[in-house]
Amino acid sequence: MSGKPRLTYLNGRGRMEPIRWLLAAAGVEFEEVYLETKEQYDKLIKDGFLLFQQVPLVEIDGMKMVQTRAIMSYIAGKYNLYGKDLKERALIDMYVEGISDLMQMILMFPFSPPDAKEKNLDSIKERATNRYFPVFEKVLKQHGQDFLVGNKFSWADVQLMEAILAVEEKVPTVLSGFPQLQVFKTKMSNMPTIKKFLQPGSPRKPPPDAHYVETVLKVFKK
Repeated sequence: MSGKPRLTYLNGRGRMEPIRWLLAAAGVEFEEVYLETKEQYDKLIKDGFLLFQQVPLVEIDGMKMVQTRAIMSYIAGKYNLYGKDLKERALIDMYVEGISDLMQMILMFPFSPPDAKEKNLDSIKERATNRYFPVFEKVLKQHGQDFLVGNKFSWADVQLMEAILAVEEKVPTVLSGFPQLQVFKTKMSNMPTIKKFLQPGSPRKPPPDAHYVETVLKVFKK
């Protein structure tokens, strides 16, 4: 084994994308294994690789880790992206949890029935504009620093950047009322590791298309 983290998931965003973002932001190269059939998924379960019969699966430091939140906490701690003390960690956790709620809506959007797509898109826009982005706009304005917590780059910044770009794909003008977030987005985009991840050919996945949705349904069908 090369020593690089090894990620097992589908060839698409899903629950693995925030893990890819965090590793990339930390400057860590990784390998990927893509599930394309139900048989591959069933074999992972049969071989005992998936503790709760779920992916993502990340093999790192001799561990086979599952559960997105646990994986990301480990990576954030390992690469010094998790604050300097318990209070900073608690803030990072709160921000990450909030962003995760918004990202869950985006994650499920491609699986919406056609007649619900417009309603679900409106919900994403409404929640981003009225519930989630105002929080981060206020935080950045109040402390006047470049980063969300402790004036130091953290997991929370990575998660927020991913969310901003994901919402903008669906609602291009979403940041029009958030000047602090516009500045934040520009600064994040120019950080060397994130800039590299945003370039074509990086491990970042494109927005989910019909083929991705079809593969998800095929691999995970009951």
